[in-house]
Amino acid sequence: MLNEGELAPLFTLPTDEDAQLELSQLQGAPVIVYFYPKDDTSGCTTEAKDFTQEIDAFKKMGVKIIGISPDSVKKHVNFKNKYDLAVTLAADEEKTVAMAYGVWAEKKMYGRTYMGIVRSTFLIDKTGHIAKIWHKVKVKGHVQAVLEATRLEATRDL
Repeated sequence: MLNEGELAPLFTLPTDEDAQLELSQLQGAPVIVYFYPKDDTSGCTTEAKDFTQEIDAFKKMGVKIIGISPDSVKKHVNFKNKYDLAVTLAADEEKTVAMAYGVWAEKKMYGRTYMGIVRSTFLIDKTGHIAKIWHKVKVKGHVQAVLEATRLEATRDL
């Protein structure tokens, strides 16, 4: 389990933008990394649309938003196009990044136990350290909380 103040685990993943995204190349400005279970499901769609709705506010602070799920790049492209999403979606099909961030875990639903993504968000500061963590995210109101925390982080003189 990661803690606030620790260095964020570095990763390189393919994205819906037909590129490899390297977290190390984003240092110098805050980064939002949010993990979600599956493209085109109700909660995941709402979360992605909520981030898209606030994309201009994040961009004004120079913040990059990266959504990560185990879905393929092709599924990400379809999801992004279907809802006109403005966030970058990265494919973690092997779940290595999810494991590094501690969000690939045992879950239970309707009496069934399975492995899956625990919806979580990480605010990574401009030096690559984890400034804030939200685990077991409830979608409603979440993006506003992330935006507020990001505003505070963007104004800190690190």
